[in-house]
Formats: sequence, C-alpha cells, structure tokens
Amino acid sequence: MEQPERPGEPEGMAPPGTAPEPGPAEPETVAEPGTVEPETAAAPVRARRRGRTALLIAGAVVLGLVAGTCTGYLVQADREPTKLPPLSQPTLKQSKGEAPEPLSASRDRRVRTDGDLRKLLLKKPRGAEEADWSSAEDGWMDLASYAETFDRPKPAFAHLVGDEFRRAAVVAWEQGQTAVEIRLVQYRQEESMVASERSNGAHYWADDDGNQSWPVPGTEEGMAYAYTKPETKPGYLPEYKARAFAWRGDIEMEIFVSSTKPVGKKTILGLAKRQMERL
Repeated sequence: MEQPERPGEPEGMAPPGTAPEPGPAEPETVAEPGTVEPETAAAPVRARRRGRTALLIAGAVVLGLVAGTCTGYLVQADREPTKLPPLSQPTLKQSKGEAPEPLSASRDRRVRTDGDLRKLLLKKPRGAEEADWSSAEDGWMDLASYAETFDRPKPAFAHLVGDEFRRAAVVAWEQGQTAVEIRLVQYRQEESMVASERSNGAHYWADDDGNQSWPVPGTEEGMAYAYTKPETKPGYLPEYKARAFAWRGDIEMEIFVSSTKPVGKKTILGLAKRQMERL
C-alpha cells in the first residue's frame, strides 16, 4: 500500500524507520599495470604539550628548597645551644671617701642665672645718672614693655610669646652726652636655643655698610658694631650709635650706646666684654 506523503517532507526522502534503497555501486578503480598509486595523506603529528618542562623545573626548585631547609634544621639541631650571658651583673664597688661639695653660687652658673638677674648687670659708673627715659621699672622689663622697644610691637609680642620669653633685667644711665642701656633677656628654652637665635638675628639687622664691627672676646659669635654716620633730625644734635649682641646659655645680652660723638671701639667692646664676664 502506498503511504501518503508527509507535509513538509521533501520528495524522494525515505520515511523514518526504513532503510534507504541501495544505489548503484561505484566501480572500483584498478590500477593499471606499470602505474604507481598516489601516496596516501600523512597522519597528523601529535602536538607537544607546552609548560611541562617549566613545571618540572619549578618542582625541582621547590624540592631543593625543602631539602636545604631540612638539612639546615638538622645541622642546627645537632649543635650545642649557645650559652647566654648571666642576667645578674657584678656589683660595682662604691668609692670611699666624702662626696664632693656642691658648687657655690659664685661657681654654679645656673644658680646665678636663676636668681636675681639685676645683680649680674654692670653697675652704673661713678658720676653717671640714672636714665629717666628707660621703660624698665625697678630694673625689670616685662613682656609688653620689651615688645614696645621693637619697631613693630604687636608682631614682636607674638614672637616673644612663641619664643618663651621669661624676663629681662635692664640698667640704663647717662654720662655727659653719652647714654647707655644694657639688657639681659632670659628665655625658658624648653624647645630650642632661642637666646642664640635672637642674638644671631640681631647681627643681621645691625650689620650694615655704614658701620664697623668687631667680635666680642670670650663669646660665641658675639659682635659689636659702631655706626660711622650719625642720625640727624632738625633741631637735635647728631646722634652716633653703637650696638653689641652676644649670648650665653639662656640669656641674650643687648647693649645700646648713643652719643653726640662717634662711639669708639674701646667703649663698646669694653662694655660688652665686662658684661659677658659677669655671666
């Protein structure tokens, strides 16, 4: 019986489940005598795996490290332990005899500088008069009064607070046409060497082309200056000035001299040297 064709099935296709009809067999080709058959295609070469050599080398390195560690451990285990020094140290023998006496106030500089600074100031020369223009009261100058001696008092006040200003002892006198003021400014110096910094800063302002300068003997970087040109103002006599700055420990020394005549080297250096000897 003929089976109806399925919709969508191309003609000539065998239905499922049926074997296809055998078609005409292809004729076998026989090589003619005297002819050579063509070479068959070569079999595909198997690709070599990459990374195998690297893995072998890495494994050898790891094994070498493990073997070296084990060998070092075994060698160290066979050694005798190193003896540690004893914790208890031998007792030091105390020297016999009386302890040295404490330094006197005249030899202990800290005792002198922590005391009354006014006693370390130079004394007013014989025949000189106390200066009524000094802002010091009873030989002392507080922070506000000392800041007023600067050209810009407000910034100077802030800087002095940051520099740990402690106190300032002052002596001033007049002798003829010459006026002298000496200040000993002390700082706490808990964080920095302010006395030396202040003294070196004063050198910067005092060092000018219009003056002469000399080192103060017996000091570190102490200098004295004498101005060769006077300051002139209408209605006033010409004023010659001299300065000296030095430091020792926590104290900065400042000396100011003014006169109607040029201040010589002997005058300013003599004052600075004698004042530093008292510190």
